[in-house]
Amino acid sequence: MFEFGVLRLSQAATSRQSDEINCSDQICSASISAPSLRLSLSTLHTRPIVTAIRMAWGSEKTVEHSTTGLVRPATADYAGEAIQAVKAGKVIAVPTDTLYGFACDACSMEAVHRTYEIKGRKHTSPLAICVGDVQDIQRYATTHHLPLGLLDSLLPGPVTLVLRRGDSSILEKSLNPGLDSIGVRVPDCDFIRLIARGSQSALALTSANLSGQPSSVDVKDFENLWRHCACIYNGGLLPSGRAGSTVVDLTRPGEFKILRPGSAKEETSAILERYALVEENSVS
Repeated sequence: MFEFGVLRLSQAATSRQSDEINCSDQICSASISAPSLRLSLSTLHTRPIVTAIRMAWGSEKTVEHSTTGLVRPATADYAGEAIQAVKAGKVIAVPTDTLYGFACDACSMEAVHRTYEIKGRKHTSPLAICVGDVQDIQRYATTHHLPLGLLDSLLPGPVTLVLRRGDSSILEKSLNPGLDSIGVRVPDCDFIRLIARGSQSALALTSANLSGQPSSVDVKDFENLWRHCACIYNGGLLPSGRAGSTVVDLTRPGEFKILRPGSAKEETSAILERYALVEENSVS
């Protein structure tokens, strides 16, 4: 007995012909023993079904196929595939430590524009970027004005840091045009960090939902948008709620400003104050 993806089959009778077996768009998991599989290949008139059955016998991995996207588990086994999709300019859906997000190469303007289209988002609304490790941030934003050790105390974690790009930033000027700052994330999530490292670029990252709609903590929450993604990587139900990351402005030396409370406001403020940063609203 073993597990494999089984196509739901519906039998439609036709006059004076053998019964045809039609394939639905959905894929589900089922346990089927070899003796119980009684399909005569001579009666199957659709080649994809024959192929699917042969593939099922040859693999124990379950992958969900449908007309609305390709869903795979968010595990290291599939990180290489996700990296190739990003390098090819595709948009993928991934879990983070807060919400599910749409991710693409931040240096591919075609992919960035596609992300805006999927969300129905105005191009005047900026996108954040995600990098694999804290030391990567300096490639894209200015960090020299921050106290030593602050970034490592905040990240990886559910925080978006708004920093100035600076002249040395390798980001495309056309990303968030008109803004001299950029939101940067290093999520506490191994899968998306593997993708960011492997792509050798920053990922443009935004929540996986239509603009103005509730954020997604489960892949089913944005199922209506699957068809727009090269792959959807399923990390299960995310436990942090729909508040998203805490967004903090660190563009001014010695100060910070909470732009969005998110899921870690208290912890973030405590760390910033420990490094002698003063909240902007309280500066006299």
